[in-house]
Amino acid sequence: MKKLPLAAVLFSVPLLLPAAQSVTIKGSDTMVILNQRWAENYMASRKDAVIQVTGGGSGTGISALLSGSTDICASSRPMSEKEKAALQAKTGVPPVEIPVAKDGVAIFLNTQNPVKELTLAQIKDIYTGKITDWKDVGGTAGRIILYSRENNSGTYVFFKEHVLNKQDFSPMASNLPGTAGVANAVSKDPKGIGYGGAAYAKGIKYCAVQADDKSPAYLPDEKHILAGTYAASRDLYFYLRGPAQGEVKSFIDWVLSRAGQSVVVSVGYFPLKKAASKIK
Repeated sequence: MKKLPLAAVLFSVPLLLPAAQSVTIKGSDTMVILNQRWAENYMASRKDAVIQVTGGGSGTGISALLSGSTDICASSRPMSEKEKAALQAKTGVPPVEIPVAKDGVAIFLNTQNPVKELTLAQIKDIYTGKITDWKDVGGTAGRIILYSRENNSGTYVFFKEHVLNKQDFSPMASNLPGTAGVANAVSKDPKGIGYGGAAYAKGIKYCAVQADDKSPAYLPDEKHILAGTYAASRDLYFYLRGPAQGEVKSFIDWVLSRAGQSVVVSVGYFPLKKAASKIK
């Protein structure tokens, strides 16, 4: 039997390439577009990485983190102390909370609606059913049509806690799956009102919000959200089961970098305050 040269033997062995590094992100529907854009940009620069993004709501993401079925939970609200304790009981370590962007829960109005501003108290009374006619808040007479998020949404929880002061929503509110759905419904309904992430202003207008009737009214823009003067400002979060490692750490480091925070701006949200002055 003829022996092949050593070089021929070596080059006849299939070249073993490193396996793609897969990272899963699950949770907030508010953050889905942002997470997808982050994933696309990161994978474009890291050909060996695979970032898989799904929504379902912040509550769904937190449940997935508890079960170990996602690497990163995306949440538009902070985890509750009960949720944190449950995760620590499973893993032996507290969850890692990482703010990744800033947002304001915007109040959506139809472009035909003459109302320009509302106080937090008026918004609360509208969504709890105490105020039901636009004429009672300076608008044209007619029943107010409420559009809301589903209760597994972090935006729903944030709105209930910080705007409704934990009171129940009116049973007349229509619960829709996703902020884009709420914005779309309001865009077609002159009597409608909705709420959601500030990046969804398509076909609707923002209502300026007053903390109280003696305070200035602010729109959910970069200046007032970063300063915290917009009454419904909030952070958007990634949660992990423990300290970030490997591709998860590389991805999150990139998200928090100037390049990653520039994506935040391009999507319509707001960069973390420490990075905002560098991103124009």
